[in-house]
Amino acid sequence: MQFDPLSRAYPSARTVVYARNGMVCTGQPLAAQAGLEALRRGGNAVDAAIATATALTVVEPTANGIGGDAFALVWKDGQLYGLNSSGPAPALLSISSLAHQDPPSIDPLSWEAVTVPGIPAAWAALSSRFGALPYGDLFSDAIRYASDGFPVSPVCAHYWARACDRYSSVLKRAEFAEWFKVFTGGGSGSPGTNSPKAGSIWRSPDHAATLAELALSGSESFYRGEIASRIDAFSRETGGFLRLGDLERFAPEWVEPLSMRYHGYDVWELPPNGQGMVALAALGMLSGDALADLLPSEAAHLQIEALKLAFADASAYITERSRMPWSPEALLSVPYLASRRTSIGHTASIPTAGTPERGGTVYLATADSSGMMVSYIQ
Repeated sequence: MQFDPLSRAYPSARTVVYARNGMVCTGQPLAAQAGLEALRRGGNAVDAAIATATALTVVEPTANGIGGDAFALVWKDGQLYGLNSSGPAPALLSISSLAHQDPPSIDPLSWEAVTVPGIPAAWAALSSRFGALPYGDLFSDAIRYASDGFPVSPVCAHYWARACDRYSSVLKRAEFAEWFKVFTGGGSGSPGTNSPKAGSIWRSPDHAATLAELALSGSESFYRGEIASRIDAFSRETGGFLRLGDLERFAPEWVEPLSMRYHGYDVWELPPNGQGMVALAALGMLSGDALADLLPSEAAHLQIEALKLAFADASAYITERSRMPWSPEALLSVPYLASRRTSIGHTASIPTAGTPERGGTVYLATADSSGMMVSYIQ
């Protein structure tokens, strides 16, 4: 793709696609096909989103998995619904349990970084509230991809190989043996170096069995059944903090989305503890700027600096909403964002958090013929 300096645009960067009965967009064609199949069977946009999401855990294992978190926006009959299915830290994990670190910190490759997984509960919650097809039917393509195999995509193969190279040197503890057994050809659990090449067929029968149990139990097994018990046992055996009680207590939250008006459009994101506010804050800072009238380098500079300021605020303030020192409304207020905009100069800067007045992932989007739409991250 070449940049046209006269038009200040990438002329081939945008592709417009039209459809009569629905659409599924995601980064992996096999997962998108699973969502389209749900629509063909009479499902709606939520059914298509769940079918796509279950398939993504199989065909893009380098970017997401069953043990992650999920966030969704659902548009139905003129109303927008938000779902936050990100789990909390285990009850056993506390600041005192991290005291052996100086300063206290969390190793991202340790049990200390593991929170209660929210993805299976998100699938069930979305299906229960909005779905049209039986929950178990939404797993059929994902189970087939896992059991029969699928051709690994070039992008996935690249990140798979990179993960194998990195983890073979740093994951030395016993709890990682199964990872090597499953993903690197490590046999009994010793570090292996074999990652699947692009185009090779990858099968994951254990993943297929887990998906089948989730389909049969309505995801209950993950939180109160056989899968939950196995998670609890493995955590205890390997020094983890996660327990059956943490899983049993978890439930997704239906939340009110937040919005920002930007050049005639209302942009919506989920409220904290997610970081959707970063996008809203950056847009709010630049709402008075006509970026299309600027040189590309000038427009890029403003966008980068606004995002840096928004991320600085997020790093300092965003957590569980009940624990935030400032309300989301204060962080997104027009006067506060205008004051943040004034700190953007002509050169790059190292951002710091502001002081408001008091007051990674995979992505998919689906739509159906009724106008229902889903925006979903896991």
